[in-house]
Order: sequence, then structure tokens, then C-alpha cells
Amino acid sequence: MVADAAKQPKLTERAPEDDADHLDKELVLSVEKLQEVQDELDKVDDEENDKVLDIEQKYNEIRRPVYVKRNEIIKTIPDFWLTSFMSHPVLCDILSAEDQKIFKYLKSIDVVDFKDDKTLGYSVTFNFNDNPYFEDTKLTKTFTYIDGQTTKITGTPVKWKEGMGLANGVTDVKNGKKRPHVDESFFSLFNETEHKDIDAIHDEVVEIIKNDLWPNPLKYFNNEADEEEVDEEDSEDDEMENGDEEDDEDDDDEEDS
Repeated sequence: MVADAAKQPKLTERAPEDDADHLDKELVLSVEKLQEVQDELDKVDDEENDKVLDIEQKYNEIRRPVYVKRNEIIKTIPDFWLTSFMSHPVLCDILSAEDQKIFKYLKSIDVVDFKDDKTLGYSVTFNFNDNPYFEDTKLTKTFTYIDGQTTKITGTPVKWKEGMGLANGVTDVKNGKKRPHVDESFFSLFNETEHKDIDAIHDEVVEIIKNDLWPNPLKYFNNEADEEEVDEEDSEDDEMENGDEEDDEDDDDEEDS
């Protein structure tokens, strides 16, 4: 009787496949609970983003009159924006020789952020004095976003004066055929193109103007950016020299011992 009882399986014991099913159910429940927590975190992040956007919009409005005041002063400084562009480590490479001539007529740049119930975005406007190159005195590039995704990009088509389009990299039409020019112009970023890689470069240029040049153009006008790089390089050189001197002292101490 004892031997027969030992052979009978215990009620608490489960077959291996039962253990696997139990673990699978526990895993599913854990993942579901984790997803609930993650959804809660995402909701907090969304609320944070909304608050940040509201704060940014508030301070954009506060900065607005200060930017207007700054622009009025900049207008009194000859070639301010041309100098600032040419002193910028990235923007200096996108102005052709002809572009630089046109930039001498540039009197102001204006960046405006906007936000409503459904969309947000920004525009970058270049205001020119009357010039012999194109008819418009205001060229604008506008970016509109919905849910963080770019939904619309518009630019002011440049209306070149007769004989001036060819000199500035604009597609010229002759005998009914379009002839693209070899030299790319800064002003081509206002034209629509079917080439996504070119569009991406244009978008990056505008973002650099908005996020880097616009907040403090005086830094580039005064070449302070180059000075900062030189100071950093000098600091790194000093650290390396000090490190070498310490290594030499350590070697001398070892020899003396």
C-alpha cells in the first residue's frame, strides 16, 4: 500500500507544459501592466510638451519687441548680415560670389514663431532694399508642423530681373528648354524642387539660421565663435602639456628611487 501511494502523483505537481502556459500568462500580464505604466508616462510627456510650447510661445512674444529694436540698430551697420553669414562656420559655404553681392542689399532678417490650436511653425524672412537683382524686397520661407511632423513648406518665388537669374543659379529657360546652372545659389532655397536631398539641405540651412544665427548674430559679426574655438584649442594644448610635464616628473622620481 505504501509503495502504491508513492507512485501516485501529487496534486500540486504540474506537467511541464502547464508550467509553460502559466509563465506565458504571467508574462502577458506583466507586459500589459508595463504598457499601462508607459501610457501613463506618455500622457505626462504630452502634458509637458504642451506646457513647454506654451512657455516658449509666451517668451517668444516677450522677445518680439526686443528683436524689432535689435533689427533697427542692425540696419545702421553696413554689411552686418553679410559679415555674420561669412563668419559662420556653415553658412559661409553656401553664399556664392554673386550671393554675397546681393547680400549687401540685405537690411534685416526676421524669424517669427507661430502657434494656434492645431498647428505650429515658424517663418524666416529676408528683407532687402531695392536692388538690381530681383523685384521682391521680402523673401520668406515658412515651415508648418502638426504633431511634430512637417506638413507644409512654402517659399517666396524669386522674381529675378531681366538678365539676373542666370547669374544666380536659377534655372534659365531658353528655346523652350530648361537649363540648370552649375553653381548653386543661396536663393535656390526659395524655389520648389522635386529632389528630396536638396530640400533637406535647404531645410537644414534655414534651421541653422533660426536656431544658431538669429539668437545672437553679433557673436558671428564679431568673430567671437572663432575666438571661442581658439580658446578651447589652447586649453586642450595646455592640458596636454601639463600632462606631459607630470609624466616627466613621475619618470624622474622613479629614476631617483
